[in-house]
Amino acid sequence: MKEDLKTAPAGKAMNVNCTEGAEGTPRAGGAHGKRDATDLWSASHSRETDAAADEISISEPAALQAKAASHAPDQAAAASIPRSTALLFAVACGLAVANIYYAHPLLDTLADEFGIAPSSLGAVITVTQLCYASGLLLLVPLGDLWNRRRLIPGQMLLSVLALVAVGTATNRIALFAALACVGLLAVVTQTIVAFAAASAAPSERGRTVGLVTSGVVIGILLARTVAGTLTDLAGWRSVYLVSAALTLAAAVVLYRVMPSDTQEKTSVPYPQLILSVVMLFMQERVLRIRAVLAFFIFSVFSIFWSSLVLPLSAPPLSLSHTAIGAFGLAGVAGAMAAVRAGRLADRGLGQWTTGISLALLLGSWLLIQYAVQSLVVLALGVVILDLAVQAVHVTNQSMIYAVRPEARSRLTGGYMIFYSIGSAAGSIASTGMYAYAGWKGVCLLGASVSAAGLLYWLMTLRSARGGAKESR
Repeated sequence: MKEDLKTAPAGKAMNVNCTEGAEGTPRAGGAHGKRDATDLWSASHSRETDAAADEISISEPAALQAKAASHAPDQAAAASIPRSTALLFAVACGLAVANIYYAHPLLDTLADEFGIAPSSLGAVITVTQLCYASGLLLLVPLGDLWNRRRLIPGQMLLSVLALVAVGTATNRIALFAALACVGLLAVVTQTIVAFAAASAAPSERGRTVGLVTSGVVIGILLARTVAGTLTDLAGWRSVYLVSAALTLAAAVVLYRVMPSDTQEKTSVPYPQLILSVVMLFMQERVLRIRAVLAFFIFSVFSIFWSSLVLPLSAPPLSLSHTAIGAFGLAGVAGAMAAVRAGRLADRGLGQWTTGISLALLLGSWLLIQYAVQSLVVLALGVVILDLAVQAVHVTNQSMIYAVRPEARSRLTGGYMIFYSIGSAAGSIASTGMYAYAGWKGVCLLGASVSAAGLLYWLMTLRSARGGAKESR
């Protein structure tokens, strides 16, 4: 194999530009370079073969990659966004996504207060994740239609109201309804990621995406630490009320410092815009493969984190919420170590990064199974698991964002739907498995899904090689 998927988008861009011209320039027939749902459906089928040939190679010289990238439709992004702005995006993403993970270490407390059966505790996470998936389909594509400098702070302000509703819920129905709204609006995270990718120079997109998405994963993990600590200090309701105040502050700051949204907006009506997400899946092999990988890795992620509180809070360990949440710090170490994955994708090493990370994900369960016997061994397993998940996730996003620069919000929404479905499935399956077979059963489930993800990646790699040979 000679080059990674990193070169596939550039190749695709050159194929498209032969007929359409670069983004925003007229075609031969006078139409502009915008795609609507019909354009997505009618694009040449030969691009599938090009993608298969490009996806399997791993080491093309940097000079050729740079030359290919120079033909991409988004070449106008000459300078990347400042690092300080990217860091602010990362913080905002972390605050937003944490809202749907605060409940993980609080499941036992919520069960006691609202009378939820232990075997049904996963529903608390599942409801949030399913509504998150709905937001990915219905709200994230709006970033290709509306000005994201206004859209992002607006969604964050609505999130403030939903968080206050959770913090003041008095019965189970009110709790689940408010959590559903929190999940629906938390997709602002993905709008921010897509905006950061659009604002970055092509040569630095992987690095920028890696930095911003590291804020996502760190937010997910620190949510457990913050939730556990605040619950022990001031009760579980304080978690959501404090988050509401921080989200309000972040919305104000973002509105003041965000750069202008210079991406050319589509004129497609909203229903066709949503339909075009489906069209992207039918059109882009890269998106299909990477979305399924997202399903596997986040199923594993949720299997572990959704059920971890159950053995750690029970005898003989009987850890406090603060102690349980502290394991999120171990996950942060793994997530930070994976930031370089975006740079590796920029250098054309995305496939190698994916394969090694999936193997590490499977191996992490060898350590995690000893959670009750050794907390040190468990912490090491957490570092490896979160390193692997973040590395694959960053690589996935770096690859798909280069496919259709003018549709990054829709690409993000489509890809992250699989993330959310995987998270929801993992949550409900893990708590059910724990009630049936204990921690060993959870570890067997997590290892099985990890192995399935690795096998799927190997199968797609082999099919890509076969497609490349046939095309020759």
